[in-house]
Amino acid sequence: MRLVVFDVDGTLVDSQNLLVAAQAATFAAHGLAPPPRERSLSVVGLSLREAFLELVGPEGPHESLAEGYKTAFQRLLSDPVLASPLFPGAVDVLASLGRREEVMLGIATGKSRRGVSRLFDAHGWHRLFHTVQTADDAPSKPHPAMLLQAMAEVGAEPGETVMVGDTTFDVAMARAAGCRAVGVAWGYHPAEALRAAGAEEVLTRFEDLPRLLPQAG
Repeated sequence: MRLVVFDVDGTLVDSQNLLVAAQAATFAAHGLAPPPRERSLSVVGLSLREAFLELVGPEGPHESLAEGYKTAFQRLLSDPVLASPLFPGAVDVLASLGRREEVMLGIATGKSRRGVSRLFDAHGWHRLFHTVQTADDAPSKPHPAMLLQAMAEVGAEPGETVMVGDTTFDVAMARAAGCRAVGVAWGYHPAEALRAAGAEEVLTRFEDLPRLLPQAG
């Protein structure tokens, strides 16, 4: 049996414009200048509290910003220009892996459980994933708790588990949990950073993932 765990934003979902817009609206509501786009995207993958703590420091209003972001994000979701499409190949690869009896699929994300449920509603994924770990369930990445909980939930061992993500936080989490890490080059952190963090491979096409799985355990 093999457990393949996916990050969401930057890995499955192309949410850059939505996340940057929600951050900008949140900072504006607090009378603060928003960070540059590159800086905004650099914290994607962390929980909201950890992301805003990173952006404004412990003396800044990071708790209030994290709460305000939730409101801004919900409001902007109705804007079709900022809708969060899936990356090319994601639908077909997930469907293909879901048909393999020896593969279980999981999610480990800095999103809230409500956000994941909304995504699952939109794409009909409620029965596709065997385990779902969110920012509501565990410490922020790169802490290994999400992967440890996912493995415990489905009875998988670290040697049977692969984390697929677009940030160094995903890679570091996988290594801390004793799992293998596969990076994707279309997300928030550059391929060279993913390799330096310990990703065994960095995909440039979603369609290349299934061929790696026999070598990942």
